[in-house]
Amino acid sequence: MPRLFVSVDLPDRLADAFEAVQEPLRDVESLRFTDPEQAHCTLKFLGDADEARVGDVTEALEAAVASAGRSPTESRTESGGAGVGPVELEVGGLGVFPSTDYVSVVWVGVREGHGAAELARLAETVERETVSLGFDEADHEFTPHFTLARMDDARGKRRVLEYLNEDPTVGRFEVDEIRLTESTLTSDGPEYETRARVPL
Repeated sequence: MPRLFVSVDLPDRLADAFEAVQEPLRDVESLRFTDPEQAHCTLKFLGDADEARVGDVTEALEAAVASAGRSPTESRTESGGAGVGPVELEVGGLGVFPSTDYVSVVWVGVREGHGAAELARLAETVERETVSLGFDEADHEFTPHFTLARMDDARGKRRVLEYLNEDPTVGRFEVDEIRLTESTLTSDGPEYETRARVPL
């Protein structure tokens, strides 16, 4: 049974810049770092789903893209627009989840005014369309981010919190598609396979 999520993937050309943002924390033993070539922004985690539902999810994502340029009260036929188009993102700035008191994830964000609002609107329509298929509602507010590392314990927490005062930039890129991605957990970490691409 595929384990699925919806993502915007960081382009390969920014992998070195992403790794450079991770580098100052490399000697923090409690951190497990994201492979820069697998870095992505999750719009919606779907979880385990029957293989037969992949087609339905893809159609829901197409509907989400088509409706992302409209308000939630507008029907799909009320607006003649083509929905959201390609979005220019600037990836930069740092944060942690769930809080600075207890750190489990260290991330680099999407800068306000540089695609964050557009990405949030797209995530909102993806949420609405996938929940209508029976998938669980998100239990937290969407924050556009790319995970730098996961923290297993409190060792090095002070180093992480000090690093939050920095303001590194990974770079800019144009998002022209969202992906339905399958995640397979292995002893070497997750392996990702793109199951569908939906253009913006």
